[in-house]
Amino acid sequence: MKKITKLPSILMVITMLIFISSCSLAPGMRGVGDESTIKLPNADAAPANVKVREITAELIVQIDKENADQIIYNRKTQSKNGLVSYAYRLGIGDVVNITVWDHPELTTPAGSFRSAEASGSTVDSDGTIFYPYAGVIKVEGLTVQELRRLLTDKLDGFIENLMLDVKIIKYRSQRIYVVGQVKLPGIHVIDDLAPTVLEMINRAGGFGEFADRQNITVSRNEKTYRIDMQALYELGNSRTNVLLKSGDVVNIWDNKLNKVFVMGEVNTPSSLQMDNQRKSLAEAITDAGGINQATSNVGQIFVVRSHGGKSEIFHLDAGTIDAMILAERFPLKPRDVVYVETSAWVKWSRVISAIAPTISILDKSGAINFPLFGSDSN
Repeated sequence: MKKITKLPSILMVITMLIFISSCSLAPGMRGVGDESTIKLPNADAAPANVKVREITAELIVQIDKENADQIIYNRKTQSKNGLVSYAYRLGIGDVVNITVWDHPELTTPAGSFRSAEASGSTVDSDGTIFYPYAGVIKVEGLTVQELRRLLTDKLDGFIENLMLDVKIIKYRSQRIYVVGQVKLPGIHVIDDLAPTVLEMINRAGGFGEFADRQNITVSRNEKTYRIDMQALYELGNSRTNVLLKSGDVVNIWDNKLNKVFVMGEVNTPSSLQMDNQRKSLAEAITDAGGINQATSNVGQIFVVRSHGGKSEIFHLDAGTIDAMILAERFPLKPRDVVYVETSAWVKWSRVISAIAPTISILDKSGAINFPLFGSDSN
């Protein structure tokens, strides 16, 4: 009986081809390059190959300078944001109390069985109130000072030495909705205090446990605006404490989306929560158990970022100990992906491990008899 001999030479050729192929494809063997190998999306532009930026001391200095300029810019451009000139304007449903000194017949006392609210003048659905001698007055949209002057002009011809005062005793017409990560979400009325974002959050009990202070949205007239309140607390940027309007919806988002992802050759690949959107590259790697020294290529650490509609890739060569100083100073942003590359030798070993069963099967198939193809029948 004839047998087909084994083909060790063919298997060796296959193995060598795989080895050569794996070496040529290993990122650690071919260098980083200046651009990504695939096109990444960017806002208002077609997908393109994104340039790879080296994490160097110069880049860290540039980042620090941008942050410092932001602080100086905020301090120089702090505006009063209209808070000093703010005045509440009357609306439908508000109740005002009008007092004319020395003329009790014009001032209805509350009495022991009547509340001040019931004794006041309510702004009707047409935006008017009625007052003796003055008649029906359009008050919707007026401030207290403007209403006082208007009543003074109308009553001045009837009363000598007129002294008149106007107070709002019930605010009903204007509301703001505060939802999301606050302790008391719900509807909050606008009164004589300026209804800023910070004021309305405080009325809602303050931030909740999982509030993202850098991710607050205000919806107004079918548009949504994003506000960073952390900038107010840390940088003194009062421009973020905007003045709200009736009907605004303030949503305080949770911080569940504020994560970075550490992948590749680290001891514990994982997604990591950011505290107040703060985490450096060194912190992320440390929180993921550190770099796996046996399998990693420390010269190939990448940060892939898609933030604000812009995609970026950063590269750090951590082959020297002082490179970790750069990693500690490099700030990550939410949804960043940190990737530690695999060493070329480990890649080769994994390729061999993957194809070993196939090689074994092919090797065994070389010993099979094929009687129909020239072998002896006996």
